[in-house]
Amino acid sequence: MQRQDGPRIVITGMGALTNLGHSADATWEGMRTGRTGISPIEGAEFEAYSGKWDVTIAGQVKGWDPTVVMEGRESKRIDRFTQLGVGAAAEAVKHSGIDFAREDAERCGVVFGAGIGGIRTIEEGVMSLVERGPGRINPFTVPRLMPNAATGTISIKWGLKGPASCHATACASSGHAIADAVNYLRRGLADVMIAGGAEAACTPLCIGAFMVMKALSTRNSEPARASRPFDKDRDGFVLAEGAAAFVFETEEHAKKRGATIYAELLGAGNSCDAYHITAPDEAGGGALRSMKMALADARLNTADIDYINAHGTSTPLGDKAEVAATMKLFGDHARKSLGGRLLMSSTKSMHGHALGASGAVEMIACIHAVRDGIIAPTINLDNPDDGMDLDLVPHVARERKTKYAMNNTFGFGGHNVTLIVGRYE
Repeated sequence: MQRQDGPRIVITGMGALTNLGHSADATWEGMRTGRTGISPIEGAEFEAYSGKWDVTIAGQVKGWDPTVVMEGRESKRIDRFTQLGVGAAAEAVKHSGIDFAREDAERCGVVFGAGIGGIRTIEEGVMSLVERGPGRINPFTVPRLMPNAATGTISIKWGLKGPASCHATACASSGHAIADAVNYLRRGLADVMIAGGAEAACTPLCIGAFMVMKALSTRNSEPARASRPFDKDRDGFVLAEGAAAFVFETEEHAKKRGATIYAELLGAGNSCDAYHITAPDEAGGGALRSMKMALADARLNTADIDYINAHGTSTPLGDKAEVAATMKLFGDHARKSLGGRLLMSSTKSMHGHALGASGAVEMIACIHAVRDGIIAPTINLDNPDDGMDLDLVPHVARERKTKYAMNNTFGFGGHNVTLIVGRYE
């Protein structure tokens, strides 16, 4: 599809580090097969408060060594969320086959998202202050905790001197980052952009804070069944960490260097609920506007969308609001009882909620939907909640030829982002 207001924007590289696997391929394989990445929390920092946790499960990235992509000294100077972001970006760059040494550095940039950023560094700094005094605070504390640290570190690693920014819009952060990166390309300000998101908030403070909000699932005895979007028995989301990154290019640039093109980014929309600092608009008004804007941007109609990767966090309010918005916008195309062909699933049922990185992680499912014709499932969907007259792809993946896929990401503060990817033809 040729846009009328700028060049076509294509995806030529993918990378990921998640609790489903330490690569984009492994992450997709976990999604495709319905495998869970939720498990009991590990970490000595949690043991100090043993017996005081109502929540003892999370989606941690286990067994990954940051020194596979950076020197040990460098890895100690950056927070875990930046480590994960650099790791995902390194895979995306390698996957794309691009050699930045041959590119115009001023035409290559980075936009990354992080909802919370260096929270681990903040917690460590406070402990040092309280226990040993201000003189013993790590001198790298400020550059480690900055939400834009991933953007800056990635730019430095590959010498990218073009557009660079960071989005910190809670769970919508990486969605905003991708939309922003694509706009730089459309406007002719860059030829290549690395975009995505990273989060590493499985820490005592974050888990404790979400716990006392009653936002997290307490299904501790059944970690694999705890994240259950759209199910009547859902009791909250499962906090996760991870990162995903993509190489976006103008079609002309990608073809000139002989790159493999995996999908096309066709449209983006964003809105604000202007309703509540944490709760979504119960009618889904903001989500609906975001989806409508993305459709308009992509020059598509509702009937064109084959699949939606839902935000679907497994919270009672959030899931209902998203379904309400989807049903209102897509009408009969979404109604399973009327033979509607729209499919919608939530991969958070497998990997949990990685906050600011979630939109980027879930973009992997959308790309494979249009490229491979496989729709990732919503696992743990045993008893769909009332009023959810949608095909939510329960339990197992579905083969379905898919031309256009929509990616929804919504965040605290009322932020809503929708991205649309299409099969490249």
